[in-house]
Amino acid sequence: MTNAQASHNGNNLRYERGLAKLQQIDGEGGVKVVESLAGIAPDFARLLIEFPFGDIYSRPGLDLRSREIAVVAALTAMGNAAPQLKVHIQGALNVGVTRTEIVEVIMQMAVYAGFPAALNGLAAAREVFAVDAPVGEPA
Repeated sequence: MTNAQASHNGNNLRYERGLAKLQQIDGEGGVKVVESLAGIAPDFARLLIEFPFGDIYSRPGLDLRSREIAVVAALTAMGNAAPQLKVHIQGALNVGVTRTEIVEVIMQMAVYAGFPAALNGLAAAREVFAVDAPVGEPA
């Protein structure tokens, strides 16, 4: 096997591992993000699967629940990543983070990132919770 073949096989494994992890966390939402990039930047879509999900999310040091809490905090603190924050709030719910925990994480960011960032994060959470409301439960 040549180095190029080994590299290609390694990238395929990263991609497959990353796609499985993305689907585990974000379900259809994550797949839609990747599909939306296919027409403009398919290489970027592949990198988005391989590096964050195939390499980082697949590491053994943290469980997916802890990783999603960290991502919700980071995206909230950025203050300018509402679409990504919504995807990861849904991902956090998918891996067992409660609505109360998500709200508390976002509120915590007011201390470090400011009230505007936390307010934007809470607005994103409200939108996700409204769509994700269980039948018979108010959003």
